[in-house]
Parts: sequence; structure tokens; C-alpha cells
Amino acid sequence: MEGNRTPQRRRRPRRRRRRAPYRRVLGMLKLILSVAVIWFGVQVVLKAVRPPEEPVAIQPEPVTISQPEEVSSAEPEPPAVEPDWKLRLVNRWNPVPEGYEVELAQLPNGEKVDKRIYEPLMEMLEAAKEGNWGELPIVASGYRTPEQQQKLYEDKIGAYTALGYSESQAEELTQQWVAPAGYSEHQLGIAVDINGATYDVFLWLQANSYRYGFIFRYPGGKTDITGVAQEVWHYRYVGAEAAAEIYEQGVCLEEYLESRGG
Repeated sequence: MEGNRTPQRRRRPRRRRRRAPYRRVLGMLKLILSVAVIWFGVQVVLKAVRPPEEPVAIQPEPVTISQPEEVSSAEPEPPAVEPDWKLRLVNRWNPVPEGYEVELAQLPNGEKVDKRIYEPLMEMLEAAKEGNWGELPIVASGYRTPEQQQKLYEDKIGAYTALGYSESQAEELTQQWVAPAGYSEHQLGIAVDINGATYDVFLWLQANSYRYGFIFRYPGGKTDITGVAQEVWHYRYVGAEAAAEIYEQGVCLEEYLESRGG
């Protein structure tokens, strides 16, 4: 029986086939794609359930509309003009400006005047020698402080009361000759009282003082306008031009200024 057995073929062992590397790569790509799909789906769901954000209100910037400036039809007022120092009026109705200051120059005899009139004054006094017996006239009084002026005023009142006048009478008489402090040209430094060796010097001054810018300030016929009785010794500087016009017109300073509108 053994001799009749058909010999059996030996089976060859099967070799395992190796997977190609690209399959691994393809598997990884599928995995990544799956994760991406899942992540995207989650984001869509979260966005669907998230409450909508409130819109931000944009405030418009305010626009300022400027109104056109009104143009005034009125003419601008001219600036105030400071009075010419040479023509500043001071009398019993017009006081010396408050805080008025004077730069002084001293005369040979110690009296003082505004330095701006020093040269014309000395020229006039030198020329006046011919009417004063060849002697230089003297400035008996030039610039006065308010205290000096007030003392002169009160002394004059005292002199009249000593003669028997009442206080009011004495004050009225005094004002014809001496002004109280604050109302005298002497405080300006441009008025002088002149004395000479002879009365003729006053005649010379009345006829020639205008040539040097001075005027005979208180003529006898102008007392009701100036408020001061005639003083042949009192001269006031107004400048050569004004002095010549005042002399030619035969007017006092008050009349001259009024005619000029000032």
C-alpha cells in the first residue's frame, strides 16, 4: 500500500507583500484632512451659537460753521492827541494834569525852569539888557512845587485878612493875583516872573518877547478872560509861531486856543 502512495508536493511558503510607502503618506493625509474637517465643523457651530457683536456707533465730528464778521460802517475814532506842552492851558478853571512831571534846568540865580525853554529864555534876557540900563533882567520866580504855590496862596490870604478883609473877601482878592496849588502855570515850569532895574524893561518885553517864543500872559484888558489881574512881570513860553500870532492878533492865550478849536 505504501508503494501505491502518490507523492505529495511540498507547499512553498508564501512571501508577505510589503506595502508601498506611498500608502502610509496617503493615510496620514486622510487623517489630517479628517481632523481639519472636524475642526472646521466645530468653528461653524461655535459661530452659529455666538451672540452677534453690537455694532460700534461712529459719532460724526461736529462741524462748526463760522459766521462772517460784521463790518462796522462807523468810522474808527481817532486816537487821543496829547496837547502840545507849549500850549497847555492852566488857569483857575483848568488845573495842572495830575502827575505832571518837569525836567528842570537851573538859571544863574538858582531859579529853575523847564529845560526846554532855558535857551530861548536866556536869549531873551540877554537881549532885554537894552531896555534895562544894560543890566541882565532877573527871573524872580520860575518853577514852583505844589507846596511852594500853596504857601504863596495862603500867605496872600493872610495878608488880606490882616488888612481887615473877611476870609471870603481875602480869598477872592488873592485869586486875582495868586492861584492855589494845582492851578498855576509856574508848576508847568514854562512861566517866569521877571524883574528889572527899570520899568522900561517891561515895555521892552511886551514889544519883543514874542520873538523868543514868550507872551505877555496877563494883559490888563483880559482879566475877565484870564481870571488874573494884569501882571507886567509874568511871561509864558508858547513857542515862536504861537507867540507871533498871539502878538499880532492882540489876544490872550485863552482866546488864541479857542480860535484854534482847542
